[in-house]
Amino acid sequence: FINAKVDSLFHQRIKPVKLRWTQAWRRMNKKGKVEEGGKKKTRKAAKFQKAIVGMSLDDLKKKKAQKPELRKASEAAAKEAKAKLASQKKPAGSKPALAKAKAGGPAGKQAKGGKQPGGGAKFNKKM
Repeated sequence: FINAKVDSLFHQRIKPVKLRWTQAWRRMNKKGKVEEGGKKKTRKAAKFQKAIVGMSLDDLKKKKAQKPELRKASEAAAKEAKAKLASQKKPAGSKPALAKAKAGGPAGKQAKGGKQPGGGAKFNKKM
């Protein structure tokens, strides 16, 4: 140790970061080193566009370039087509399939309150 003061503080387990006169405290509280330039500059993330499944980048750009009214009209047409398909498939007996799934109950789960084998043996033994 440099001197008796430092030795004494070390054996009292006092951290150098807590003492104002130490280099460790000055480093933690950013004292000294005035020359280094201000704050770090953060970089702004650049916007980037990628193609998605079923649509190329060119298609995406075309769709964005469309006027909002045209886009809304095409979306409405797509919804109507989807609704027609759904209405055609629905009456083909979808309700019985749901009833079968609900009647089966939770498969593979144990009933509530059941004891599990080997549970709690550690705490039940008498010493």
